[in-house]
Amino acid sequence: MRLESIKKLEGTIRLVTGLHIGAGDAEMRIGGTDNPIVKHPHTLEPYIPGSSLKGKVRALIEMRSGLMDRSQGHPISMSHLEGLEDDDLLKHGRQIIQLFGSSGAEQEGKEELGPTRVSFSDCFLSKCFREEARQENRPLVELKSENSINRIQGVALNPRFTERATPDCRFDFSISLKRFEGDGNTLEELLLQGLSLLQLDALGGSGSRGYGRIALRFEESSIQERFEHISEELGRPEA
Repeated sequence: MRLESIKKLEGTIRLVTGLHIGAGDAEMRIGGTDNPIVKHPHTLEPYIPGSSLKGKVRALIEMRSGLMDRSQGHPISMSHLEGLEDDDLLKHGRQIIQLFGSSGAEQEGKEELGPTRVSFSDCFLSKCFREEARQENRPLVELKSENSINRIQGVALNPRFTERATPDCRFDFSISLKRFEGDGNTLEELLLQGLSLLQLDALGGSGSRGYGRIALRFEESSIQERFEHISEELGRPEA
């Protein structure tokens, strides 16, 4: 198996709505938020971890594949494909594993499928946006108050403050895609489908409440055109 190339897919992620990717901080501080977001340890600016991008893109591709009933919600692995009689579904499952990789504990099929093809970098605020926000004194983070409502009494219960990166924040993204001999263009197309699904869905937590709507823009015009075409196809209801 020979590595032919490593392709970079780069561009900008713009937040259409506030984004919450939790920091996992279990400590509640007086006067603070009980649901903070992940921030850069030095600048304290919000950023998007590459693992969050990769996890959500993979999950959406697997949801669309029809294989989630076999994996019971876990990432698809070779063991989930055992006994699968549908050749097209088997091929699709193997492509997902090629693109995103499998567990380090799973050895079967690794030599045949090869190493993980895609890697996602952490996404930090773009320099242009950072300067723009500084000049306009725009906040990068907001606290959103949420409550549950008692439908009989009509009163708010359990107030909660959730931290979010503010709408219109812009982050640079960089995705590396390895291409090995015999891969063709199928894996790149699958990756663009996953990114299109992400734009149609949401990133981070509380997507069902409107958080995490994003818009992606690729630097390379040919990739952007393909991305827009795929997004249009995926967003079109079936007849």
